[in-house]
Amino acid sequence: MSRPVIRTVAETGSTNADMLGLAQSGAAEGLWLRAERQVSGRGRQGRVWVAPAGNLSASTLVRLRATDPQAATLALVAAVALEEAVGFYLRYHPGERRGGAHGDVALKWPNDLLVDGAKVSGILLERAGDAVVIGIGVNLAAHPDDLERPTTSLAAHGVTPDPAEFLETLADAFARWVARWRSAGLAPVRARWLERAHPIGAALTARLPDGSAIDGLFHGLDADGALILRLADGDSRVIHAADVFLI
Repeated sequence: MSRPVIRTVAETGSTNADMLGLAQSGAAEGLWLRAERQVSGRGRQGRVWVAPAGNLSASTLVRLRATDPQAATLALVAAVALEEAVGFYLRYHPGERRGGAHGDVALKWPNDLLVDGAKVSGILLERAGDAVVIGIGVNLAAHPDDLERPTTSLAAHGVTPDPAEFLETLADAFARWVARWRSAGLAPVRARWLERAHPIGAALTARLPDGSAIDGLFHGLDADGALILRLADGDSRVIHAADVFLI
């Protein structure tokens, strides 16, 4: 992957929408776009993503090659890179800490990062031709408190990184993981994801695209990165698309 190049704008509607336009205009892999303020951000399934100043709103792109793993697995690549960056700041970044606690960081399928069980970030993949655009939002300085699931921010855990500095750390981690994804396939990414995920046996609810819901126990990921749920009757169910909640 090309060395990261970061562009910053004061305000935009959506960094993903802007990056999709740049991708269609021939932008190279490794480009990142960060907005100091994003006013029309979006999450998975068309949800609104609120991103005030002080939080991270950024997008990048990967140009797919014939030998690359499945494009959808870039969500796992982004997730492990993000966990690495957030974990670094919570554990090692200098500055005032509240009681010295850094919070328990864990990944939740398909692409959420949790700190002490509360969502701190979001990842959205969109495609334009051979380009996969990856949008990443991180609650650095603030978080909403009116959502159906618990949310948090790094500031709530005593660390408030500068968004530009945080993105440099994230972009470097992402480039390394994309290179590994290309050279060694999905297996090492999947292994890292599982190491950083909530424990096997965690109780989950998966809300499927058709509106139905399935309860089960987390039983890992299959070889392609899909979620495996162990059901009450002992059978397993492979989930390829769903909103997943810890019970």
